[in-house]
Amino acid sequence: MSDRPQDPSMLALSLQATVLSYARLREAATALASEIASAKGCSRVSVGFVVNGFVSLVALSHGGSEGLGGKAFAPLAAAMDESVAQGASVQWPADGAPAIRLAHSRLATGATGAVATVPIVYLGDTVGAVTCEWPSRPPGFAPLVAELENLLSLAGPVLYLMHQREVPLGRRVAEALRRAGRKLRSTDGARARIGLALVVLAAVLLLAMPVDYRVGGRARIEGEQQRSLVAPADGFLKAAHVRPGDHVKAGQLLVEMADQDLSLQRRKWSSDLGQQENAYASAVARADRAAMVIALARADEARAHLALVDAELARARIVAPFDGIVVDGDLSQSLGAPLERGKPLMVMAPLERYRVVVQVDERDIARVKTGQQGALALSALPWDALAIRVTRITPVAHAVEGRNVFDVEADVDAAAARIRPGLEGVAKIAVARVPLAWAWSHRLVDWVRLSVWGWLP
Repeated sequence: MSDRPQDPSMLALSLQATVLSYARLREAATALASEIASAKGCSRVSVGFVVNGFVSLVALSHGGSEGLGGKAFAPLAAAMDESVAQGASVQWPADGAPAIRLAHSRLATGATGAVATVPIVYLGDTVGAVTCEWPSRPPGFAPLVAELENLLSLAGPVLYLMHQREVPLGRRVAEALRRAGRKLRSTDGARARIGLALVVLAAVLLLAMPVDYRVGGRARIEGEQQRSLVAPADGFLKAAHVRPGDHVKAGQLLVEMADQDLSLQRRKWSSDLGQQENAYASAVARADRAAMVIALARADEARAHLALVDAELARARIVAPFDGIVVDGDLSQSLGAPLERGKPLMVMAPLERYRVVVQVDERDIARVKTGQQGALALSALPWDALAIRVTRITPVAHAVEGRNVFDVEADVDAAAARIRPGLEGVAKIAVARVPLAWAWSHRLVDWVRLSVWGWLP
């Protein structure tokens, strides 16, 4: 026998301190078994926990904790299962309340003279057991087993929590479901069964409740129509009077091109026109009909060239074709740059006439119809959803970020002062009233159906 304190309360505190001094289950269980063996004169103390309905050995006193699942330990594990199945302590030689002791009697044959197994209980569930073996029946066997029950009622749950911490998450979930199932099947689980039935009924009703099914995706604001202003001729940029975001009026000067070459051409053709008019007057005075015809033809040619130059000079001053806003084309950093005929310079959009372009995934486009209502939340106005109505569905898909989408155009109901072309956000279009369960699961069901169809020969 050890010189450890034999007072039950002191021993209980000592066992508790021993278990808490270790971070790992096997070390803590081995130390607990060794201390119980020393305090109670046991030849061997074993600790095990229930795993998948059967007790699995965890530790032995004064010994290693490896290789405890072999046939040599089968009688010991059977004795623990016997106690766990009955949910009560079992000892051999028989003593105390009637119990099944077949496995204990087999374990007690040979060098073991007495065996007692005490279950470990956590929150009313038997989760493990501790088996103590003696060479011969100790005096006061029944009180000794009762004392072991008291000791393990304190240290046992701590060991079990350490065991649960090391169990994989999947097994813990399965064990929790198994315990819940046992409680529901028990006679004390009537209220729990009623509550579970009510929860299931409420879940079924909730999943069957019709809700608005909405589809959509990224969206952007555009002008209802956009006008691209291009360079009318080859030349150089002289001045840019507006930048993107500026409001302009119809006829307002936007861009000026350098007109020095055109001015020189105008003076040339103007001088040529004056010369031909003088030649015509001189021919009239001489009554020279041939000279008159030649001078008149050359004067008409000069007038035509002059008119062409005047037109090009007018086009060198690009003005706004309507009241609107400049949405693209910042030329303020390109003054003096060469321009090519037909090169886009600026893009304008009219005021107060906007449209929304929604990128709808190809899996949802079949459900979108013109006239359907929806809502738009812009990044600039995330707190305020704007009402939209589908007006047109583009029949051609294009790839965006690795997926196929269709552009759906919609009218937006919002004051022009609150939105601008180029703003982006997320739009949702209400396409149908469907059960909540379908709205949550149809994507997965469609994917499974497509996958199965693709696998079939």
